[in-house]
Amino acid sequence: MNVSLRVWRQKGPGTQGCFETHEARDLNPDMSFLEMLDVVNERLAVEGKDPIAFDHDCREGICGMCSCVINGEPHGPEFKVATCQTYMRSFRDGDTITIEPFRSRAFPVLRDLVVNRSSFDRIIQAGGFVSVPTGSAPDGNAIPVSKEIADLAMDAAACIGCGACVAACKNGSAMLFVAAKVSQLNILPQGKPEKDRRVLRMVQAMDAEGFGNCSNTYACEAACPKGISVNFIARMNRDYAVALLKNKPA
Repeated sequence: MNVSLRVWRQKGPGTQGCFETHEARDLNPDMSFLEMLDVVNERLAVEGKDPIAFDHDCREGICGMCSCVINGEPHGPEFKVATCQTYMRSFRDGDTITIEPFRSRAFPVLRDLVVNRSSFDRIIQAGGFVSVPTGSAPDGNAIPVSKEIADLAMDAAACIGCGACVAACKNGSAMLFVAAKVSQLNILPQGKPEKDRRVLRMVQAMDAEGFGNCSNTYACEAACPKGISVNFIARMNRDYAVALLKNKPA
């Protein structure tokens, strides 16, 4: 199959970018989207041109690095998959495919399709950890956790931090990401001692990074490759409101 690519090219954060057209020919429909970009880059390298810069690591839908907006949809047209799990059979022969980086003030473009998502790292550093001593693994496992609570915490922990929720939101909100990271710890007994401090610090860090407010359109849940539920946003809002009341000056 053959497709035409409209790819966003930008040499650096301080430079102006534009779309370039590249032809991808003789493709196997069963190759992944990133493998298709590899083929295009091999041709560009042979021609002495700069290859298209894009992020990737595991290529198994685990790391969340492969952040691309494909035809206006974060990670592409398929449901609950990352860019690396999108295959060329999702498109038709002769299609024109537009590829852009995730667009957000908090995700500045580094080069072409690569964005800086270190803002997510700083939010995690603000409170996405458990510092209360829980002992070694046997001691930690000795704390009773019901299956319902364990499953709910694991649902939140499934977030891979790719940023698709931010790219899909018209306000560039990171509420789904932050809610998942807050909830995966606040739900468990080991995370309860720091529950209030965690949610206050992580929400404060999110606001400081310049993310927008929740748009309540559920676009984040629809774009999430792991299907993280917006119910975690409601849970985080409750935790945040309670923490504010408990920490309100007398």
